[in-house]
Amino acid sequence: MCCPENREQGVVMNRAAILCVAGILAAASAAFGQNSRVFHGEVSDSQCALNVHSLTRSHQEMLKSKTMGGTSNTCSVYCIEHMGGYLVLSSGDDVLRLDRGDLVHGFEGQRVKVTGVLDAKAKQIHVQKIELESQK
Repeated sequence: MCCPENREQGVVMNRAAILCVAGILAAASAAFGQNSRVFHGEVSDSQCALNVHSLTRSHQEMLKSKTMGGTSNTCSVYCIEHMGGYLVLSSGDDVLRLDRGDLVHGFEGQRVKVTGVLDAKAKQIHVQKIELESQK
């Protein structure tokens, strides 16, 4: 059997270890949250947003021709599926790649608010959260 003094010492050590791990997790969480930013723009495809087949960084020409659908959503989905594009967030001249297609899919052609971490070198947002931008 274990003597009571050793048992108490073990309990104290376990509590100290748990508090230490909790502190490390809290610090890591705070550091991660500090890098997060909110971005606003339209979820689009890289083809239209980067003027591959557009002159206006938009779906305008494709919508007029009706070759890739009749809405910004259908144009984006078509371009991504059939023309090798990828999902981006476009706002004016800024075009940033979105890395989480699983979260972003379904928002094509929509104005959104994206919470994520910017990799400026890669011009990419690591998406943590995405939601429709509120209509004012």
